[in-house]
Amino acid sequence: MDTVTNSRFEPRSGDVPWSLRGNDLVMSVRLTPNGSCDAIDGIARLSDGRLVLKVRVRAVPEDGKANESLRRLLAKTLGIPARAVRLERGAAGRMKILCLQGDPASLAGRLERLRSAV
Repeated sequence: MDTVTNSRFEPRSGDVPWSLRGNDLVMSVRLTPNGSCDAIDGIARLSDGRLVLKVRVRAVPEDGKANESLRRLLAKTLGIPARAVRLERGAAGRMKILCLQGDPASLAGRLERLRSAV
């Protein structure tokens, strides 16, 4: 079951873990594998002040399974093909940088709606 759950951090307007870069949208994600379900848990501020989208997946962190689950969850949630979600950095760690291809304004709007639902 894919869900969006409440976050302990309530971001201020304009505080988002994504930015526009050319024709793409780039986002920071903190991924937790081996979760009880696939879910986007909201936005969190790390101890160094950076913002991340908190995501958990049921997949295990081996052979890229958790990364693939992350790509598919974000694609499904945002209504884009999985091939439009590319992992740029963080293949072996929890902190990821993802590049989402498509209309950046449209993607940012969908993420804003997602943020308000959290």
